[in-house]
Amino acid sequence: MDGYLGIIVIVALVAILAVGGLWLLFRPKAKDLPPAPPAPPEPKAPVAEEPAKTGLGEQDGGTTTTLPPPAPPLEELIKAPEIEVPPPSAGRMVRLRGRLARSQNVLGRGLLELLSRDRLDDEVWDEIEETLITADVGVAPTRAMVEELRTKVKVLGARTPVEVRKLLREELLAQIAPDLDRTLHTRPHGERPAVVLVVGVNGTGKTTTSGKLARVLVGDGGKVVLGAADTFRAAATDQLQTWGDRVGAGVVRGPEGGDPASVAFDAVAKGIEDKADTVIIDTAGRLHTKTGLMDELGKVKRVIEKKAAVDEVLLVLDATTGQNGMRQAQVFAEVVNVTGIALTKLDGTAKGGIVISVQRELGVPVKLVGLGEGPDDLAPFDPDVFVDALLGD
Repeated sequence: MDGYLGIIVIVALVAILAVGGLWLLFRPKAKDLPPAPPAPPEPKAPVAEEPAKTGLGEQDGGTTTTLPPPAPPLEELIKAPEIEVPPPSAGRMVRLRGRLARSQNVLGRGLLELLSRDRLDDEVWDEIEETLITADVGVAPTRAMVEELRTKVKVLGARTPVEVRKLLREELLAQIAPDLDRTLHTRPHGERPAVVLVVGVNGTGKTTTSGKLARVLVGDGGKVVLGAADTFRAAATDQLQTWGDRVGAGVVRGPEGGDPASVAFDAVAKGIEDKADTVIIDTAGRLHTKTGLMDELGKVKRVIEKKAAVDEVLLVLDATTGQNGMRQAQVFAEVVNVTGIALTKLDGTAKGGIVISVQRELGVPVKLVGLGEGPDDLAPFDPDVFVDALLGD
């Protein structure tokens, strides 16, 4: 019995040793274990991307990516208009003389041809008178000219072309009154700027004349403020703003339909604050037959005078309107004491005689003339240049 137990114990030990040996022989090795999962990468701080260049970008996996250029700054998109430097006023009318000569030769050359005839009978003098009236010289000035010419021709007797031209030149100059003071009063008074009030009916070119006058004064070295007192027409305010921006002149404007007198007052106040030389007030176009509108124009002038004196009241007339322009001038002169005439579109009409008639009727000199559509085609009126242009070379 004891022998069996010993054998069983021995067999059991052998079995245990055999199983242990097999386990050691066939246990799994480290390289057969599955790999540990990789640790998550540490988050990196974001890096600002460089702005892409125009053209082709870098190639990634065979695909080309093109990035748009960066948008320019807002201040570069909204650029102030380039300020222009206008030419000075001196010699402007001489430079523009050719335009005047082309349009006015009907008056000057027509008179020269008639006065050069061998025999000046009543019929010829009637033609001379008709030529003058057609050119809007006016009935009274025409009769005065014809009488004076007839007297001089009788005294002169035989007439050469040179003598006829000299005779006619002297008479035209006398009628245009070269001795009238045509000074444009635009210089400041101490700390107060000169104030120019621009008036006239619709369509004569007041806003354009105001803008061109600003160019004339800036070209002469002055500092200008523009007042957009035509508050009833938004286009006029925008147009004046454009004129001011081009030459660096300040522009005072008000709400559409606002009080024109208030805008005019504010413009003068800005002129004083900015130490400007001249303030130009562009008023609304008024029909001379509308009493209420004319009264309002008088109010604008009175309100301005609470701040500064009005040095010039320029009445803008369209030379092509002829004698109708004369009636306009008379009514405006009664309301605001016109000190000078700005005659526009003088290059586009054969009726330059209105220069004579408007001065004779009002006793007010023509101070400025418009001789084209360009920005620098407004010129101080020069009687000698005007008459020479009428008569040609």
